Amino acid sequence: MKTIIIGAGEVGHNLCATLSAAGHDVTLIERSQLCCEKLDEEQNARIIHGNGSSARQLIEVDVAECDAFLAMTSDDRTNVISCSLAKGLGAKNTIARIHDETYSDTSVINYQLHFGIDLLVNPEAICAVELAKEIRGASRVAVENFARGQIEVQQQRVAAGSRLIGRRLQDLKLDPGVRIGYIQRDQKSEIASAETTMEEGDLVTHFGHPEALFKLRERFNPKHKVDSSRVVLFGGSETAINLIQLLSNPRFKIRVIEKDPDTCRELAERFPHVTIIHGDATSLRLLEEEQIGGVDYFVGCTKDDEENILTCLQASKLGAKHVQLVINKGDYDQLLGMLKTTLAIEVVVSPRRATADYMLRTLSTKAVATLAELPNRGGRILEVRISHSSPCVGRSVKDMQLPHGSLLVALQHKFKARVPTADDVILAGDRVVVIVHADQEKALLARLV
Repeated sequence: MKTIIIGAGEVGHNLCATLSAAGHDVTLIERSQLCCEKLDEEQNARIIHGNGSSARQLIEVDVAECDAFLAMTSDDRTNVISCSLAKGLGAKNTIARIHDETYSDTSVINYQLHFGIDLLVNPEAICAVELAKEIRGASRVAVENFARGQIEVQQQRVAAGSRLIGRRLQDLKLDPGVRIGYIQRDQKSEIASAETTMEEGDLVTHFGHPEALFKLRERFNPKHKVDSSRVVLFGGSETAINLIQLLSNPRFKIRVIEKDPDTCRELAERFPHVTIIHGDATSLRLLEEEQIGGVDYFVGCTKDDEENILTCLQASKLGAKHVQLVINKGDYDQLLGMLKTTLAIEVVVSPRRATADYMLRTLSTKAVATLAELPNRGGRILEVRISHSSPCVGRSVKDMQLPHGSLLVALQHKFKARVPTADDVILAGDRVVVIVHADQEKALLARLV
C-alpha cells in the first residue's frame, strides 16, 4: 500500500517505522532539514524535505496514486489543509491527526465532510480508551475494543434469582444497544440465538455500548451493587480530558491534580462534577494529604514522562489499588515492560504506539481478521470488511440469512459503531464483527466476503 505521511514528530516518526516494517511503501514529508537527514539514515522509507500543505509538493510525490494520506503534524490546521488538498488531488483515503475538539463538533458544520477527510484521529483519545476500558470494569474478554471504545465486550454470570433464567432471548426485551454473543455452560460454548435460554451459573458474553452493558448487570444478578470507583488523574492534559468524558457515569468519583492555575479554572468550568486540585502531584506530602493510598485508580497523564513515572511510583508505594501511566516519548520504549512488571504499574500506554497500532488495523487490506477464539474451541470472533463485490451489500441484516451457528454482533459504518438492528443495511466499506462456529465459518464468509 502506497502511504504518504506528513510530519516526523513522535507520532509521524513511529508511524513511518511501523508501516514500513509492515510492508507499506512509505513517503514521509518533513519541514526540518536536520530531521530529514537523521530519518534518511534510520528509516526504510522515502524521506522528503518539504511542505505537506503545499499542493505543488503533493503533486510532486504523486499524491493521486497514494492509498492512504496521513497528516500527523502537531498542528491541526496544517493537517486539515493537507488532507483536504490531498483528497482534492486524488488521494484514496485521508486521515488527519487533530487535537482541537472544534473539528469533531458537528453541531454547526461537519468539518470532516466539508474538508473531505475520511478519518480524524486523536492519539490522546485513543490512549484514553485504553485507560478507560480497564477502569470501567473488569469482566472483559480478550477482544479489542471495537471502533475506539464505542463497542465493548463483557462477561456476566447468571446469578440465582435472576429473572433471565429459563426465558428465551427473544422474550427478554434487552436494550437495543446490547447483543448476547455466546453462553458458556458445562465446559461448552453456545452461540446465542433467539431461542436460546439461560440457566443459573451460565457465563454470558455480551457486546454493546459500555454504559448499556453496565445497566444490564442488575438483570443478571439482582443483588449486584454499584460500587463507586475513586479515580485520581495527575495532569489536566488532553488524555485526562478524554478520560473524564469516557468516565462520565456518576459511579466514578474523579479528582484531577494540576499545577497550572489557568488549566485548573478551565477544567473546573468545563467539568463541574469533577474535583480539581491545584497542586503538584510529584510532592509526596500532597499525595498523602489527598489520601492517594486509598484510591482505586491513579493515572499519571501529564506531558512530562519523568513526572508521570515518579508520581505513579509514589502512588503505588502509598497503596493505590491500580496505577496507570502515560508515556509520550519514544525514549522509554525499552522500559515499558520493566515499568509494568518490576514497578507494579498495571497499565502503560503511549500515544505514539497506540496510534501506530490503530493505524495498522485501519489500513490493513485483509478482508477477515480474527479478534478472539471462543473458549473450548467453540468458534471464533471475526472482523470482516465488506467489499463492493460482497453479496450482502445493499441488503438488510434480516435478509442476510446467516447460517445457523453464526451471529452478527457489531456494525461499523464510517467510523461509527453500534449493535445492528434487523433493519440496518450493509454497505460497501462497512466492517462487521461476527461470532461463528468453526464448522459454519466457510458458509458465513461466503455470504460476507
